[in-house]
Amino acid sequence: MTMAPEETKTETPVPEGHVKLVIDGEEVIAPKGELLIRTAERLGTVIPRFCDHPLLDPAGACRQCLVEVEMGGRPMPKPQASCTMTVADGMVVKTQLTSPVADKAQAGVMELLLINHPLDCPICDKGGECPLQNQALAHGRADSRFVDTKRTFAKPLPISTQVLLDRERCVLCQRCTRFSAQIAGDPFIELIERGAHQQIGTAETADVFTLASRTTVSDASSAGMLTSSGGQPFQSYFSGNVIQICPVGALTSAAYRFRSRPFDLVSAPSVCEHCSSGCAERTDFRRGKVTRKLAGDDPEVNEEWLCDKGRFAFRYAQAADRIRRPLIRNAQGELEETSWTDALQIAAAGLAKARDGKGVGVLAGGRLTTEDAYAYSKFARIALRTNDIDFRARAHSAEELEFLSSRILGTSPENGGVTFAGIEAASTVLCVAFEPEEEAPIVFLRLRKAARTKRTKVVHLGQWTTPSVTKTFGELLACVPGTEAAAIDGIAQHAQDLDERLSAEGAVILVGERAAEVPGLFSALHRLSLRTGARLAWIPRRAGERGALEAGVAPTLLPGGRDVTDAAARAEVEKAWGATLPAEVGRDTNGIVAAAAAGGLDGLLVGGLDPNDLPDPALALEALAKAGFVVSLEMRPSLVTDHADVVLPIAPSVEKTGSYLNWEGRHREFKVTLEGTGALSDCRVLDTLAVEMDADIFTQTPAAAAADLARLQGGAKTEALAPDTALAPRPALTNGQVVLATWRQLLDKGSLQVDEPHLAGTARPVVARLSAATANGYQAVTVSTERGSITLPVEVTDLPDGVVWLPANSDGSTVRAALGAGHGAVVSISGGEQ
Repeated sequence: MTMAPEETKTETPVPEGHVKLVIDGEEVIAPKGELLIRTAERLGTVIPRFCDHPLLDPAGACRQCLVEVEMGGRPMPKPQASCTMTVADGMVVKTQLTSPVADKAQAGVMELLLINHPLDCPICDKGGECPLQNQALAHGRADSRFVDTKRTFAKPLPISTQVLLDRERCVLCQRCTRFSAQIAGDPFIELIERGAHQQIGTAETADVFTLASRTTVSDASSAGMLTSSGGQPFQSYFSGNVIQICPVGALTSAAYRFRSRPFDLVSAPSVCEHCSSGCAERTDFRRGKVTRKLAGDDPEVNEEWLCDKGRFAFRYAQAADRIRRPLIRNAQGELEETSWTDALQIAAAGLAKARDGKGVGVLAGGRLTTEDAYAYSKFARIALRTNDIDFRARAHSAEELEFLSSRILGTSPENGGVTFAGIEAASTVLCVAFEPEEEAPIVFLRLRKAARTKRTKVVHLGQWTTPSVTKTFGELLACVPGTEAAAIDGIAQHAQDLDERLSAEGAVILVGERAAEVPGLFSALHRLSLRTGARLAWIPRRAGERGALEAGVAPTLLPGGRDVTDAAARAEVEKAWGATLPAEVGRDTNGIVAAAAAGGLDGLLVGGLDPNDLPDPALALEALAKAGFVVSLEMRPSLVTDHADVVLPIAPSVEKTGSYLNWEGRHREFKVTLEGTGALSDCRVLDTLAVEMDADIFTQTPAAAAADLARLQGGAKTEALAPDTALAPRPALTNGQVVLATWRQLLDKGSLQVDEPHLAGTARPVVARLSAATANGYQAVTVSTERGSITLPVEVTDLPDGVVWLPANSDGSTVRAALGAGHGAVVSISGGEQ
């Protein structure tokens, strides 16, 4: 009898830096240091948990993830928390699927967690999407042995204007406190007290909560903000994230509370329209109205986080004063509603007459989708026959456009551009004229993560130790506003350590839009980058600016980075468009405004911008008043509406498809969320308007516009000259004069933040910041120019002497409108009264 040879079992080789273990009888290889709960997830085994979160440090707080563990053939004496234990070679793990001990332990922990948990499920905002509900059903006991009266608290307790706390629902998982301390760097929310009285609170002084922790429902009338008696409020730009990651509904949104249930909502993936990060979102809506926004899961961009502006500022699209039908100005000078047909015919006739006269300028603004921006670019060149077009509804310069053309255009993650991951992996990051927490909050979170977990050195070239400096464990290079270019040129001589760090592999320089207000700064950064090899990235505030640049919404550029004066590049576009294009460099935003105010233009086409954002709002209003014919594409009434001859309503981002190009150059596409509203995208309106002017731009839909733009993306980009602008001299100050530093705060008077009182309640205080010497003992200060003045309370900060900082667009401090000044301007100060 012939015997078959025995099969020899082949040992799976273990790569270096990995270990071999067994989970539920299955052999698995895992990297050293990996948590057991993650290894099990990769096998498809879901271990219940509450405190565990992949982006937070392990805590082992809830004990729901208990498993049996053997080491060296000897079982550990009791079940272990799989969210805190790392894998080891030879380890044998049994989860609830194969171990009655682990299953019983998990059921026991669940029973303990439910002792005081209220039966709020029918009214709780978390009901229907609650991990506690799901895991109680899957891993809990069918009945409870505890029949005593449950502990109760007064609820809800507002820990800020937008976050409400139901303490009796809390299972003390510490997700919220760890997020605040680790991710956001805002440790205003903490665990307080001990034992049965332990709870979530916001003040460091435990005595504040000695009474609060024992508050019952009968004390509700006396329970106020959790911050009374000296505590600190939970003021954070990222507080909404604790609502989303809370596993039990203990933290809820003041704006969403009791508004809907998850099963009543329709959800759609979307992209945030507020800043240039392009965060992934989930938009939930009901009966044609957006009810909430949640962070999407996108590891390459925003991971699982959102800033509060992106999460809560969406009601502008539902504002009562939203323009929903076209408006035309009648013979009495009043705006009245009309049909689309009449409005488009009147707009076309007026623009054609202005075009054939002294011309039309196009102020497109920086909030457009890439497809809408392309429609403006094509409409200006074909229908209006002009290069007088610019997306920069803010302070800007010719040097900035040179920098963008030579260093930023065409960069993307695919061709080696700076990315979020590149920031996280960088050895050193230099932030110049850029306040990350205020201007690009998700970039700030990556900077903080890089500094906290990977020891990235973050250096800020600015004026004072802002929260961004503190929370990124950063170093401040302080300089007087307007001297940033000289400071950059002086790094090699005066900051050799930083110079060496920037010369190391992986170093990154992040520059913000405020650099356009400092002559020579972009040129200095270009020289620094060439000398050290550090990579450069430009991070504007608005979502549409990078896409508008690529689409050619600029006086010197055609789509795809082609220079308007480059005959060969222009011919390439002319062939694609089937039209002859103007060959002269156009006017930028400042030039368009100045020309219109001087009577040099007969018309303006305005794309939803606020004149108060422009460098000289008074001149902008004069330009609108003197332009012969003004067409405005906008959602809500504005200062432009007051001067417009025709107003064409356009769709907000939730009512159209499209895409943004984020600061990395990453394409961020989104589909329509609210269908059937009848609202039209800018590209559709401009396409129809062009037809009325006997021109075809073929942007009937965002998809058509995107396809048309894609045909122009493959051509050769015109080689642009690098910026080389001389540094501005330091201003001479006389008695009573100082230099102004200013930038916008994240939460301010922005037009997309209307109807959001809960969000506005967490805006930072509006104060004037000065050094102790400059403040001279004043409790309030008046900052003035020949245009006007602003009076604010004083907060002494580590600013250079002779400098005052004001928020640019907050209540009581609208710097452009009130002072007609910007960053680096000379202003006067005096003691004021508040």
